[in-house]
Parts: sequence; C-alpha cells; structure tokens
Amino acid sequence: MVGAMDSSRIDNTIVRQRTTNLATLLTQTARRLPENLAIARGQVGRTWAQLDRRVSALSEALHQNGLGSGSVVMIHSPNCLDYLTVMFATWRVGAVIVPTNCKLLPEDVASLSEVVTPDLVICHQSYGDHANALQDYPIWTVGDDPTFATVDAIHVADLIDRHSGAAQIEDAPVYVGTPAWYFFTSGTSGRPKAAVLNHDQMAFVITNHICDLMPDLTESDSTLVLAPLSHGAGVHVLTHVARGASIVLTPRDTLDVVEAWELIGEFGVSTLFTVPTILNKLVQAHVPGETQSDSLRYVIYAGAPIASNAQHEALAVLGEVLVQYYGLCEVTGNITVLPPHLHGRTPTHDGIGTAGYVRTGMSISIQDDDGREQPTCQRGEICVCGPAVFSGYLENDLANQRAFRNGWFRTGDIGYQDESGLLYITGRASDMFISGGSNIDPREVEEKILKHPDVAQVGVVGAPDPVWGEVGYALCVLRQDSTATSDELMAWCRANMVRYKVPKHIEVVAALPTSAYGKVTTRLLKEELLRSGLWPGMQVT
Repeated sequence: MVGAMDSSRIDNTIVRQRTTNLATLLTQTARRLPENLAIARGQVGRTWAQLDRRVSALSEALHQNGLGSGSVVMIHSPNCLDYLTVMFATWRVGAVIVPTNCKLLPEDVASLSEVVTPDLVICHQSYGDHANALQDYPIWTVGDDPTFATVDAIHVADLIDRHSGAAQIEDAPVYVGTPAWYFFTSGTSGRPKAAVLNHDQMAFVITNHICDLMPDLTESDSTLVLAPLSHGAGVHVLTHVARGASIVLTPRDTLDVVEAWELIGEFGVSTLFTVPTILNKLVQAHVPGETQSDSLRYVIYAGAPIASNAQHEALAVLGEVLVQYYGLCEVTGNITVLPPHLHGRTPTHDGIGTAGYVRTGMSISIQDDDGREQPTCQRGEICVCGPAVFSGYLENDLANQRAFRNGWFRTGDIGYQDESGLLYITGRASDMFISGGSNIDPREVEEKILKHPDVAQVGVVGAPDPVWGEVGYALCVLRQDSTATSDELMAWCRANMVRYKVPKHIEVVAALPTSAYGKVTTRLLKEELLRSGLWPGMQVT
C-alpha cells in the first residue's frame, strides 16, 4: 500500500516524541486573554498576563537555584493566590510538582518527602512545625501576606519581586512519558504511594474533563474553589486555565457555606468542583428566593459515595446542573460520568445509583479474580485502560505489579455494568474507606491509635455516615490494668491525629473478634459493632 509505514522500521530508542508542557496552558491563555481575570481571592485579583509574568519570575528564581528538568518541588500549603504560580513555574522549568494535603501532620509530610526526595519544599508561611520536619531540604515559603510569616525562609512573593524584570521564560521541552505531578495516595498496606502523572496523560485528562464534564466551558465561565488545590480541585482548575475561565478562591482556609454562596453571586460563578459532604452543606444553606444560584451551570461532585436522598435533594434545590464522575487518582478522575440530563433518570439496583457511563476514550472491564471478563450485570473488579491511566507508582515495583494485570489497571472497586453500559459500584475490594472525599486506610488509623500507651490491640472499619459518607469506627483492647475510657482515647486521637482520620466512635472491648484462622477481618469487626448495637443503621454486606 502506498504511503504505509512498517512500524518495525521505527527505532524507539532514537525517536523521542515531544509533547505539550502543562505550563503551555497558561502561556497560550495569557497571550489570548491577557486582560481577563485569571484568579481572585478577597480583594486581590490578577489577570492572565499578570499571573503569567509571576510564573516567569518564579521560574527564573528556580533556574538560578539550580532547578530544572527532572527536579522535584513539593508544596505543602492551603490554597493561596500563588499556589498556581508555584505549580506552573515548576512545570515551566520542566520540574515535577508534588502537592500534599495541607491537613497532614508534620511527621506525615516528612514520610511523604522520603518517597519523592524533593529538591525544594515550598511550605506555607505559617507552618513552622512542618518546615522543621522538612529541614533536610531547601525551603521557601508561600502565602498571601509575607509580613506575617512565621517560617524563617525566603518567601515566594519576595523572589517574584526580585525577578519581576526577567525576560519571558520559555516552557521547557517535555516528552511523552515525562512526569509532571506526583500524586499521593494510600494503598492497603498503609505505605504512601506516589502516582506518576505525565504531561501527555494530564493533557488528555484536561481535554476529557472539558469534553465530558463541561462540554461548553469558555472564558465567560468562572469557578469557585472549595477544596484543596493539591488534589481533584487542582485538576479541575487546570481545565479553567486551558479555557481562560476565572478562578475564585475562598478568603478563608475553612469552608463557610454562607460566604461561598455570596461569592457565587458576586462573581457569577458557573462551575463548582466538590465532594458530596460539601455539596450537602451547600444545599442545606441554600435559601430559596435569597441565595443566588442561577449562574451555576455545572456542579461537579466526586470522591466519595453519595446517598440517593442527598442526590435527589441537591437536584431539587440546584436544578439540572449536577455532574457526577467516578475515578481514582491513578486514573485522575477519568472512569465514568453521570451528566446533568441523566440525574434522576437512571434506574437504581438494590438501592445503589449508577456512577454513569464510561468516559470518552476510556474502556472498562469487569473481571473476576483470575482476570476473566465478566458478562453484563455480573459483579467483579472494575478494571480500566486508556490514555488517562497513570504510568505507575514512583519506585514501587511491588505496588505496580499488584495494580496492573494483563495491561488493565485494577481499581480495587467492585461493581458491574448493565445492558446499556451504566456502571454500578457495589463495594471496594480493599478495606479503605472514604470520608468527606479523603481516602482513609484503616491500618494507618490503627497504627496511630496503637501509639497510645494503654492500647494493646485495635481494629478500625469504615461505617456509613449521613454527613461524611463514611467514618471510622474503632474497637480497642486495653493493656492489662489500664483504666482508660473511650472518651479519653477519643480525646487523645483528636490531639494526636489529623482531624479527618479521627474515628467517630471508639469502643473498649475485652478482645477483638477473630476468624478460625486467628485473623481480625473487616466483616467480623462490622458484625461485632452490629451485635453491640453500635453499627449506624445498615446491615452488614
């Protein structure tokens, strides 16, 4: 055939295919819409041209400090105006960004740093304890008011001012497979794992988010950021950078739903990304006839199961604007979508609502324990493939071997597809549970509780909760002669654990339930809680 190419003649060791640097999203938008509002927080707003100049200035600072292609920059901070500046400057010089959950304790962040060994840590100006825990690495600070910094390190804002006259920095060349983002998750072992997200993979994710979640997003839109930019909200924001839509940050680090509604009205916010917990709070705070919500076009929620009644209430209050998606960080949210027109119009199976249909360009396979594909409506493990799937975990061969089988990524979730292709998720293969949109590994919580001097054994299980989706319930066995109470253990947990991992209930028991093989299983823990009258109104499955 004329023009046909023999693929065997292509030497992949010689050909390196360039791909688009994620920083180019900003570069192109700043050229196209220089004077449009890019980002706002409180009384401060910046145009796309101003944001682009700040990114170039910080890029020059990174260059002068020896950071470039392949370098690793960790940022530990709540949302602030220069959070995106740090992200895009990191990409502009060809480095990898590592955002961490700002709610983590200092020792937790220190353990994450050991996985990625950052060349630079950018820490919030008020996080002195975290900076001390990360003192083995060079540290800069970030925040919206450098005059109130409590960490003795150079501030990003000062570096930007120092290099504000620098020439425009070109986006560094990147290639297919070049890492852009190390995204932390937790496996069943409790050991932190960094999912490697590449520039080309993320470009597909951003395109797919626009295609399937917000198909007519333009520069006339704006989004209110209600969740940390370190995770799904950060990915959502990248779609708005690509389209030149404005980004509004809440003035406070904690959610104020009344303030959120005021900002939605003030800026004419048209898109939101949130988790069911926050969606429920927004709906409850909505006052018909007073709350301005007409500007909303897409209210996207993900990250945790949502109760059917909560979904119906949100639909009744907000109208046909809800978009649900299902995905893990390893697939960067790109598995299924339930668009607005299908909300309230799809069947439920055994009270379980659908997670929607497969995303454009992606494929789902329901497999049994041996990797055999299951027929329609037959349960099995949800496995996926496609351009949104990550390239693997950073320097963790064992985790990669477990995560992939015959080329398919194994989600660890159990479910099935019906005749029309709608996906129903019935459970998780692992014991991990999701509380308020955050993945929680029971073993991590158990290890924390076992540090209490009076605790000999502990078992933690996720239980359903109307507010958070799921919460931890713990059974504790005390050491001999200990008189510690459940309230005392709970107080200790609140003082020594990150808030969202603290169990909602702790029960002191004489012994943990075990199987015939001497194992403490999730099912036995649930049965014990049910038998004790503590399980929150749901049958064990």
